[in-house]
Amino acid sequence: MVDSDSNAVLLRSLGQLARGLSALFWGLPVALIVCAETVRAGWLQPPGLLPALFATGLPLYGLWQMGHFQRQERPWRRALDGATLAGLVNFGLCPFLYWHNKMPGQPFFSAAVAGLLISSVIFLFNLNVVLKQLGAMLPDETLRQETRLFSALNRWLLVLLLLCATLYVVLANDPRLTGILGDLFVWVHRLGFWILILFALLPLAMTLALIWKTKEVILDSVFGPRQ
Repeated sequence: MVDSDSNAVLLRSLGQLARGLSALFWGLPVALIVCAETVRAGWLQPPGLLPALFATGLPLYGLWQMGHFQRQERPWRRALDGATLAGLVNFGLCPFLYWHNKMPGQPFFSAAVAGLLISSVIFLFNLNVVLKQLGAMLPDETLRQETRLFSALNRWLLVLLLLCATLYVVLANDPRLTGILGDLFVWVHRLGFWILILFALLPLAMTLALIWKTKEVILDSVFGPRQ
C-alpha cells in the first residue's frame, strides 16, 4: 500500500515536471517575441502590458510546476530558487518595455529595460543550472552527459554575451576610445549588434533543445515500453 502511494506521488510529480518543461519550451521563445514587439509597440499595442506579463509569467509557471519534483534535493531546490528569483525580476520589469516605448526619453524607463535585459541573461544562465541538476537526477546517462556539457557551454556563452555587451556599451559611450579606434570602431558598431544577437540566440536554442530532450526522456520513462 505504501509502495502504491509513493508510486502515485512520483508519477504525479513526473507529470508536473513534464508540464513545467513544456511551459518553459514554449514560454521562452514566446517571451522573446512578445517582449521585442512590446518595445516596438506594433501589433501588440492595443493589449498594452498584458502580453508581456503573460509571456514572462509562463516560464514562472513552468518552474512552479517543476518545483513539485524531488523537493528534498537541496542542489535542485537551490537551482530552482535562483531561476525563479530571476524570473520574478523579469516579470516585475517587463511593464517598463511598454512604458519605455511610450516615453523613450525617460532615463528611468531606459535603465529598467537595461535591467530587464541583464536579468533575462541571468535567468537563462540559472535555467541551465536547473537543467544540469535535473539531468543528474534522471536515470539516463546520455541525457546526463549532454546536459552537463551543453549547459556548461551555454553558461560560458552567456558570460561572454555580458562581457561583449559591456565592452560595446563602453566603446559606444567613450569619445576618446572612439577616436583612438577610428575605422575599427565603425566596424564594431556595425557588427556589434549581430554578434550580440548570435551570443543570445545560440544559448537560447541549445537550452530549448535540452528542455525538449529532457521532456522526451521523462515521457519515455513513464509511458515507454516495459521490459
